Amino acid sequence: MTQNLTEVLAYYDSWLAFNQRYQRVPGVQAAVYAGDGVVFSKAYGRADVENDVPLTDQHLFRIASHSKTFTGTAVFQLVEQGRLRLDDKAAQHVTEIVGTPAGERTVRELLAHAGGITRDSGDADWWQLATAFPDRDQLLAVLRNDTSAVIPENERFKYSNIGYGLLGLVVEAASGLSYNEYVQSAIVDKLGLAGLGPELDPKRLSEYAAGYSALAYADTRVPIEHVDTRALASATGFFGNAHDLVTYFSAHLPGDDRLLSDKSKREMQHPLWTTGSDEKARYGLGMAVTKVGDREVFGHGGGYPGHITRTLVDPEQRIVVSVLTNAIDGPASQLAEGLFRLLDLAASKDRGDQDLTRFTGRFANLWGITDFVVLGGRLYATDPSGPNPADEPQPLEVEGDVVRVSGGNGYGSYGEAYQFTFDPSGAVTEVRGSSGLTSYPLDRFSLPERVTVAQ
Repeated sequence: MTQNLTEVLAYYDSWLAFNQRYQRVPGVQAAVYAGDGVVFSKAYGRADVENDVPLTDQHLFRIASHSKTFTGTAVFQLVEQGRLRLDDKAAQHVTEIVGTPAGERTVRELLAHAGGITRDSGDADWWQLATAFPDRDQLLAVLRNDTSAVIPENERFKYSNIGYGLLGLVVEAASGLSYNEYVQSAIVDKLGLAGLGPELDPKRLSEYAAGYSALAYADTRVPIEHVDTRALASATGFFGNAHDLVTYFSAHLPGDDRLLSDKSKREMQHPLWTTGSDEKARYGLGMAVTKVGDREVFGHGGGYPGHITRTLVDPEQRIVVSVLTNAIDGPASQLAEGLFRLLDLAASKDRGDQDLTRFTGRFANLWGITDFVVLGGRLYATDPSGPNPADEPQPLEVEGDVVRVSGGNGYGSYGEAYQFTFDPSGAVTEVRGSSGLTSYPLDRFSLPERVTVAQ
């Protein structure tokens, strides 16, 4: 690993741990792939709050719409084998929907969410476990309904789980296997990944992290049962852990031919549609494409009842990050993007040659938290509670024991110095600065029951 990446991962670990507690997420699991292997795999919080089970990096999450990347991979494998064409109409393979609007949509249109197909149908309370997910016959009934095609094809991006359910049926017809059997053998087993699978595995229930409801509508979270997604496995059924998920996505990097040719990968990752008002957010064929800072990244997110997950891939620097959370309001995207934000900050200046580690740590006062962190060989003061850990940090210049603010927001303490006090062992006991306030190491900081004027 480069020195920058080593420093970033050290702080990323601390930042993730802080945010798991600060944002009141039951559990956060994260992994990073760089170079030619997994260089980071950690877990924070609880897999099961009620039974006080610590979350590990081996626990399994429902990774939901990450499934679409596996479905896209399966389709392109079958295209490369000559069993399928992207411009085939769905009804050529799923004969039960011949003559229907859904059957006229092409495989390409369905992969791109450009088929105009209903997102989840008019009655989809399976997403809150009021009903079971649809089986094959129920999915076909939705697809045969004339209202399944809501708008004309190729009019705009229109996300559709039902469309990806149809792609699962196409994969079955073209491969001669069930969807779950095909993706398990042709993708998961081919990569030797025991921590991934296409659908809830009842024999492994003890390995799954419990999922939890949101805090938006209640003061406390409640656990949500894991259920089989049946005919929508190709849209939302997959489970996995972050370690194996970044390993799977590494097979989508250029030059890796374990799953697909580079030509097919380029086609999957090529953005075809913007997904909304933000021009940065786009979609290809089974892959979402966006920008984090100036980085062009691809990947996917997933939302399952109780789990929110996100994977981002920087193909140029060959870095993959996955963050999995076990709450329906989990900040997976923010936490995944945070890695790239920190890498950009670390690369923003020439490396310094001082040993600045004695100034690092997390410190608290009545007003909040300040992290002193070394990134790219430079010392910064930053707020770990913000959505972007690299947003307007205070760059610090160090001369001996004097640590001076040399930049940052003008409302801060530009030009002023932080005063560090060390004990005989060299540990920081307090820091004074930033409006003249004294901060203390977080593990030693506590407030009285009532804050009053000191006598």
